[in-house]
Amino acid sequence: MVAVGRARAVLHMVVRALMSAAPAVAASATATTLHVSQSPLAAVPVTLQVRTLAEAAARVHAGDRVVIHRGTYREAVTIEADGTRERPIRFEAAPNAVVVVTGADRLLDWRKEPASEGENVYSAPWPHRFIGWSPTGTHPADDYHKLIGRAEQVFVNAYALHQVLSRGQVGRGTFYADLEGRRLTVQASNNAALGSDPAWSPRVEASVRQTLWDVRGDYVLTRGMTFRYGATQAQQALVRLGGAGDAIEDCTIEQSNTDGGDFRGPGQAVRRCRFLDNGQDGFTAGNAHGLLISDCIIRNNNTKNFDRRWGAGGCKVVLSRGVVIERSQFTRNRGHGIWFDIGIEASVVRNCLIADNEDAGIFYEISYGLHAHDNVIARNGLLSAGGAWGANGGIALSSSPDCLIERNLFFANKEGFQFREQMRRTARIGAAEGAPEVWIWNHHSTVRGNLFAFNRDAQVWGWWTTFDERHWPKRMQTTRRERPSYVPEADFAREYQAALDGGAPQGLSLEALALGFSGNVYAVEEGQGLFQWAAPWLRNRRYTRLDDVRSELGLEQGGVAAVVAFADPLRDDFRLPADASAQLRNAAPRGFVPGAQVGVTAPVAGARTRRKGSAR
Repeated sequence: MVAVGRARAVLHMVVRALMSAAPAVAASATATTLHVSQSPLAAVPVTLQVRTLAEAAARVHAGDRVVIHRGTYREAVTIEADGTRERPIRFEAAPNAVVVVTGADRLLDWRKEPASEGENVYSAPWPHRFIGWSPTGTHPADDYHKLIGRAEQVFVNAYALHQVLSRGQVGRGTFYADLEGRRLTVQASNNAALGSDPAWSPRVEASVRQTLWDVRGDYVLTRGMTFRYGATQAQQALVRLGGAGDAIEDCTIEQSNTDGGDFRGPGQAVRRCRFLDNGQDGFTAGNAHGLLISDCIIRNNNTKNFDRRWGAGGCKVVLSRGVVIERSQFTRNRGHGIWFDIGIEASVVRNCLIADNEDAGIFYEISYGLHAHDNVIARNGLLSAGGAWGANGGIALSSSPDCLIERNLFFANKEGFQFREQMRRTARIGAAEGAPEVWIWNHHSTVRGNLFAFNRDAQVWGWWTTFDERHWPKRMQTTRRERPSYVPEADFAREYQAALDGGAPQGLSLEALALGFSGNVYAVEEGQGLFQWAAPWLRNRRYTRLDDVRSELGLEQGGVAAVVAFADPLRDDFRLPADASAQLRNAAPRGFVPGAQVGVTAPVAGARTRRKGSAR
């Protein structure tokens, strides 16, 4: 009996031990750490090592972690597995590892081609056709994009060659992709000889993959990788996040033929990433409700000169609710810095540096409820394309109501703040398929407590082109409908009547629009505009005094003109002197703005805010 009792006691202890260990066993069974390495890892079991990212992606489940070791990975990866909010799937570079995922392969099968004496022209087999559905091999298939809209890329020692459209145009620094003859012809910019020995031949790489990182599952985290090169077509990205709760952190996405990133799921986050030198947009997003862009750098995108009326520049976001962009830098993009378009709702842009973009810093178009605050918005629109009228300043609200613009610094832009108004309609988020678009126009927006300093053409410009004089107070409206001289009378009458018959708003006036300007500070140098109201080809008014803006338009209550001296604007040091007035200090951005300095510094002689007679 004693033996039986001891046996039962031992059995009881074993059962308890197994029960207490069960959670750990279950966790280890469902939370594996895989290692991706191009060479064996002595410290990692063989069963947990794979050589490709695609193999790791095929094995992961919720809670798994994939550690990627140094190397250049020439592959395109699709991740179908789902994580959960509590147990995401993680793909991340190993500590101290440089991980590059590239769409390009090295070419070595070169054949010397006949050419002028001393010229080194080579060709290699080229079986690729990336835009097979297009008879011209381009997207869009129009003359503007006949070259721009192609997808091929070739690099010699990481320097991009310029594409040409015929074999006869090949010269130094160019390449030609013959889709029918299935040959790629190139000449290096330095006329280098190309060969089959990788030890001595220049490194020639051509993009043969398109989207490199396609996340389709939910709650997948990508961290610490560089994605580079890709034969993407227009509006196709190197990196795409398509699941709920996906995130990407500490990554670089660069030199895509078109878009860098694309975000297409709710609750996604992009942190500390860089979108650099992409051919069309730094990133795009759609139906990305709750998208967070934080501490990112978006620089020098639209390098191929895609049509800016379509989508080109720092980013373009459509049909998304609750997007937040914070503490990020949108600089030197060849188009708009930030473009929200089509039915956007309740977005926020805060504490960003938005500078040196060729068109508008922020273009908010046929959308609702932007809150832009505490941003430094500098030198935008100075290289604007011709068709960007009214969308080539610091912030442009284009037929977009219910916005709040506060505590931003508008410095040395082509124009500071802009209203842009046309007869516009937009789709709505969640509308049933086939539902009609709704009319949308500027109303119930507030511009308060901003600092407008030294914007070239105007500190504020209202580009109203609806021809119904809604931008004038009732007492200043006339009974006639204005039209620009370049629009024929019959066309104007027909289009205007069609808009009215289609339910366009009628009987509007500046009072009904309920636009609020208050407490802004204006610093204007000789030759710079203050307020410009209406497009120049219609009846318009240029205001040089805030008192006139108040008396005629009823705008800018409590606003003042000022003399402002920043610490060193050539270095984006926009600190104010410590003895600046309270109103001036309150109009400057608050908090940290990456790439710029804001706040106050030591006193600067003559920098106090004062009323200026010419702009009272």
